[in-house]
Amino acid sequence: MTNQTLSISARRLAFNDRNDGDLVRAVPVETPVAIEVCGIGYAVMMATPSDLRDYAAGFALAEGLVKHVRDLSDIIVHETEGGWIIRLTLPAEGTAIALERARRRVSESSCGLCGLENIQQVLRPLPPIRGRITTSREAIADALNALQHHQTLGRSTGGTHAAAFCRPDGSILCVREDVGRHNALDKLIGALALSDIPASGGFLLLSARCSYELVEKAVRAGCPMLVTISAPTSLAVERAEQAGLTLVALARPDSALIVCDVHRNIS
Repeated sequence: MTNQTLSISARRLAFNDRNDGDLVRAVPVETPVAIEVCGIGYAVMMATPSDLRDYAAGFALAEGLVKHVRDLSDIIVHETEGGWIIRLTLPAEGTAIALERARRRVSESSCGLCGLENIQQVLRPLPPIRGRITTSREAIADALNALQHHQTLGRSTGGTHAAAFCRPDGSILCVREDVGRHNALDKLIGALALSDIPASGGFLLLSARCSYELVEKAVRAGCPMLVTISAPTSLAVERAEQAGLTLVALARPDSALIVCDVHRNIS
């Protein structure tokens, strides 16, 4: 497995007890990951070099380059000097989209907005959520309590985000980690798609603030409910309401905030 952490030397600077001292600390690896589509450079992301095949699948789905993971003809991942390269082979329609975006590149991000030129494109309508689940406050609390035990990289470094897919009863089925919150969710969505696990059958739990890009990824994956540990932005709330996504934010050990739940997924 690729190294996901790097040990660095540091000096502890104590503020209260003056107990300074030298130590060795693990930090998460962050490296450039170049994504090529049919031989053309599409984007360069900064990511943790783990589960990159999952990441490639999730990224392609989030970017709208493919509608289904089975449309990906090939995913090739290999290490190169200074980073990693992911090579995707797409059907004709996805290739045309990728080449047009690469031609008029205006941004490079991992939020599903690569190559979009105007506000209307950014705010294009989201597909309505079709899936329904029945979950509870107890299930959300159980998932929150269990998440820390699945954050291997997070526990060792304290510097990564986690994205988890949870069954309606709160049990965690799959977790992916990365230095970037968008990357972690892309990895998770890709892992579910490659394993033929429908995102419509559970809910997402993220150790991040709820920005609208994460809402969009959840909706496009077909997941009916998103739970985050931090606050939502105004646009995240607006987009969730428009798509019918159940949104739970500020999830803490003692409480959570139901921002919208039009389909009453939470009993």
